[in-house]
Parts: sequence; C-alpha cells; structure tokens
Amino acid sequence: MSRSQHVCLMAQYNQWMNTKVYQAALGLPETELVADRQAFFGSLLGTLNHLVVGDTLWLKRFAEHPAGYAALAPVRELPTPLSLGQILFADIQALHAHRQWLDRLILDWTASIAEADLDHALAYHNSKGVPARKDFFSLLMHFFNHQTHHRGQVTTLLSQAGAEVGVTDLLALIADRPD
Repeated sequence: MSRSQHVCLMAQYNQWMNTKVYQAALGLPETELVADRQAFFGSLLGTLNHLVVGDTLWLKRFAEHPAGYAALAPVRELPTPLSLGQILFADIQALHAHRQWLDRLILDWTASIAEADLDHALAYHNSKGVPARKDFFSLLMHFFNHQTHHRGQVTTLLSQAGAEVGVTDLLALIADRPD
C-alpha cells in the first residue's frame, strides 16, 4: 500500500467511525450530550465540537499546500476557530450535518493527494501563532491520529451515557489479501 493509499484508508476510517459515533450520540437526550463528564473538553458535545475545530484548523493549513487542492476550497472560506474548545455548534443535529460535510470533503481531498505531495514540508503557524515547518505526510498522520485519540474519548463518554458504538478498530476496514 502506498502512502497516498494509506491516507485514503485513514479518511475512510475517519468517516466510518464518525458515522458510528454520531449514530450513538443522536440517540441520547440533550442532557447527556452536554453533561460535564470531566473529559478534556468537558462533555460529549464539547469533545465532538473539538474534533470539528481541530479538523478545521488542520484543513485550513493543508489548503496552503502548493498543490492547491481544489477540494479544500470550501475550507478556505470557513472562519478560523478562536480556540480549541470553541463550541461551533450547540445543536447535535447541526454539528452532525457539518461533520458529514467535513468527512465527505476529507474523502474527496485525500483522493486527490499525489504521492509526491506527501514529500513536501508544510509551513504553518499553530493556534498560538508559533511557526512550524513539518513533513506533510507526518502532519496527515497526526491529523488522523488526533481524530482517533478524541474519538476514543467520545466512545468512553458514550458508554458512560449508556450508548454503545460497537467495533471501532481500523482492522475492520483493512481488506484481506489473497496472497
């Protein structure tokens, strides 16, 4: 599997898991979604918003890649989140709709990444304004790892609220090889 194929697999896993997480979350009453569960971002809703914030920040940075990814054009128009804990959507339905849009955009974008693009060093500023210049492929792996990290928290919070997500392993999406 090439690195660009691996990036696409991670995008598929991201969408698959977000679908499962939101299906579970949408079945909960609002009081369960907003209850402070002492997680990094407080509640289920806070953590799900943080994932959208983080994805938005990274996608806006990735949109500056010299490849000029057309699929990221809509992200360039989004307002830059003001903090990592910002609640962009207080309503789970609106958050879910935006998450679905982002996941489709991520799938379309990753399908357009050429193998040579992954060798680029991407210059950006973090949320505190500190400049960085890092390997693009490594940044993509961080992007997907960050999502997985916080979704792991979300699945725990969902379980605490009485909702189950089911299988969460990437292994479920890796095809068997005939050889």
